[in-house]
Amino acid sequence: MIRALFALLIGAALYAAPPVAGPVFKVRLTQGDGGSTITLPLEKYVAAVLAGESSVFRSEEGLKAMAVAARTYAVRLHGRHSAEGFDLCGTTHCQRVDLRSVTPRLESIAEETAGELLWFEGKPAFACYTRDCGGKTEDAGSVWPDLSAPYLKSQDDPYCRRPALPDWQWTASPPEVAAALRQSGLRAPPRVERIAISQRTDSGRARTLALYGSGESIAVSASSFRFALGRSLGWNTLRSDRYEVSSADRRFAFYGSGAGHGAGLCQRGADQLGSEGHSYREILAFYYRGTLVGLTGRGLNWVRLGGESIVLMTTQPDQDRTVLAQAERLGRSLARQASLPLPRNVEIRVYPDVETFRNATSEPGWVAAHTTGLRIHLQPVTVFASRGALEQTLRHELLHVMVESGATSGLPVWFREGLVGFLERPEQAARAPARNPDDTGLRQTADAGRARHAYRDATRQVAALVDRYGESAVLTWLRSGLPPELRNSSSSQAPTKSR
Repeated sequence: MIRALFALLIGAALYAAPPVAGPVFKVRLTQGDGGSTITLPLEKYVAAVLAGESSVFRSEEGLKAMAVAARTYAVRLHGRHSAEGFDLCGTTHCQRVDLRSVTPRLESIAEETAGELLWFEGKPAFACYTRDCGGKTEDAGSVWPDLSAPYLKSQDDPYCRRPALPDWQWTASPPEVAAALRQSGLRAPPRVERIAISQRTDSGRARTLALYGSGESIAVSASSFRFALGRSLGWNTLRSDRYEVSSADRRFAFYGSGAGHGAGLCQRGADQLGSEGHSYREILAFYYRGTLVGLTGRGLNWVRLGGESIVLMTTQPDQDRTVLAQAERLGRSLARQASLPLPRNVEIRVYPDVETFRNATSEPGWVAAHTTGLRIHLQPVTVFASRGALEQTLRHELLHVMVESGATSGLPVWFREGLVGFLERPEQAARAPARNPDDTGLRQTADAGRARHAYRDATRQVAALVDRYGESAVLTWLRSGLPPELRNSSSSQAPTKSR
């Protein structure tokens, strides 16, 4: 895996780096877990969410479906608390994290589905889930108006009712209800005498309530009403918005089914689906219709444009067609200049927008391109055009393909990276003295400045080797490996000529 930084962001040279560890999350734990902010690798985070949200699952396939949903939800909402100094909280506001209850079983489930996300049109889906939909899921747009999605429409869920559960019921006095509403900052009559459901969602859940009393009527959203009562009187009271309400014996009586908002994957139904022999992919397909499960962006309509040695994959062929001709020309020119062959069947994949590129490659915003094997992933051509960096980036990535395709196993990172830098600009590489390259700096993507310096030092190092041994000899090391005096040296600093 290779990365390139935009020249505009870091200086004259582009940067490349090898694989780094997967994404990590800064998580603010609950007070019960210590209240500190910790950093968790993605799969450890997923296992902790499984412990906090779905540890009672019977079905392995149901748990796998939950792992994919929880991972996708985290990636989609990564950074929602960034203004507070962390990415996600450990409560149900984001996802409940329970590190103390993680078991080998939950860790295994996370690893078996490692990296898999739900994708819709090239972007991670909003993979919300609910404890119990009561037999019919909710349209996400009814819960979060700005998050309506075609894969989160209301639908019947017969699995949630197998086996059947008795409906729940709960009662509360008018003073209890009025006090709970006021504690949450909601308007209510001084004395609530009657509650009526004035509007329902398409799934039959309460959307708006009318509170009557003291000669007035006040409207309140059903979800706000439920959260207010939950905060004040306990979350096992008004369990969902799927209910009827009446008054009897100076108390309000609620009769309902389900638990939670009802949108997305129903945990009870997913567990039952798994118990009946359905795979986790089938479970996800049932609850998130139209999404695709995979490690990288899915659901894009790719068009294939073929050249002599390079294939271009694009969703906007008319706009991106010129990239293919430019890459073919550069490939032939670089093969002559560097005395290295350009492999056949190189694929360049141009993404339609920056978000889709980042979702597919897990790269930060300052990374312009990402190369794995013979495949080069590019940010949109329009982004390069605004920086005047397309030709430079193509040149850099094609050199990486040429170097990596001919490299023997075990070659140090600094040598491969530095060789690309030298071949790209040999006249500039030797202008400064060599310095020990920073392999850690090459691998990290948190600090663009450090990456720039590490790449520059690796390039100078290779330039010093060329100065001492000659370019032809250095190129042969791609296939033969470094000579013993360099492999065995405690320092990677190349010997230099006497001046």
